[in-house]
Amino acid sequence: MSNEAAAGNTTSTLGNLALGLTLLAFGIGSTGVIDHVGPADAAGLATFVGGVALFLVGLLALRAGDSGTGTAYAALGAFWFTWGTGVGGDGSSEAAGLFLLLWALLALTLTLAAGGSGLFGQGVYGLLFVALLLLGIGALADNAGLGKAGGWVAAVAGLAAWYGATAAVAGWPTSVARAGRGAAAAS
Repeated sequence: MSNEAAAGNTTSTLGNLALGLTLLAFGIGSTGVIDHVGPADAAGLATFVGGVALFLVGLLALRAGDSGTGTAYAALGAFWFTWGTGVGGDGSSEAAGLFLLLWALLALTLTLAAGGSGLFGQGVYGLLFVALLLLGIGALADNAGLGKAGGWVAAVAGLAAWYGATAAVAGWPTSVARAGRGAAAAS
């Protein structure tokens, strides 16, 4: 196995772990399911794990020649760093909503670009897109229900990304085998 391939596998695993933990903390904070824990409480984790670490993982993936993973993680690192350092500021809810909707476009791009990575890889980005869309619309419309729904979707996306990283390390499956037509006809 070449160094580039090994680095790509390592960066994907580390990136999924950083993304998963950040999304899980952010999502749970956004749901309001734990008293006195809000999305701003995830700011430190978002800044350093989701922001700095994910950005560095993206740069390592780009250096190893994995442009898809590198672009995704570097861009998501920039998102989490920006969110983590700006949350709780004196910006309006409309500005926060616009911020989330603009980053939802990034998540949509990543979802569409991840078509070759299979349903699991595409699913994490797809869930991130839905979460940011709900959170952004919720902020613009001052609708706490949409914000909570977006938080739950973010938490599920975080669990999926965390599972992807854990599965890579533990050797667990990340895809569901499909039965061929012949196998279905023989049943």
